[in-house]
Amino acid sequence: MEIYNLARDIPICCLTADSFPLGILPAHEKLHSLIPYISERNYFGISHPDRNGSIIYKAAAEEIKSGEAARLNLETMTIKQGHYLSLFISNFHEDVQKIGKAFRQMIADPRIDPRGFCVEWYLNEKDVRCMVKLSE
Repeated sequence: MEIYNLARDIPICCLTADSFPLGILPAHEKLHSLIPYISERNYFGISHPDRNGSIIYKAAAEEIKSGEAARLNLETMTIKQGHYLSLFISNFHEDVQKIGKAFRQMIADPRIDPRGFCVEWYLNEKDVRCMVKLSE
């Protein structure tokens, strides 16, 4: 685990998955049908527990044009700048379970922000940076 400094806020467009974990891939597929891949845009997965302990998962893309989330009828959020606990996973498709294991390890750390959420930052088609915000 390392501490990663996110230098700027990242506004994102989100689409909530129908379920977790089975709804993750369909949510990303639907998001990509609305917001096609371009190299200038960052893509994410956002997750957090609801009041009952069930996981809410959102497929997300960076909003690079003002108003595009509203035009596409998508939710908006902001990934806040600051320090995050982070684990880099290469070739995540070889063992997707590594993502869940990374988050279980990070959320056990007492330094995390209890109001934060888990962030999967898809750096390319094979690598992901898993992050959880630290308390300030």
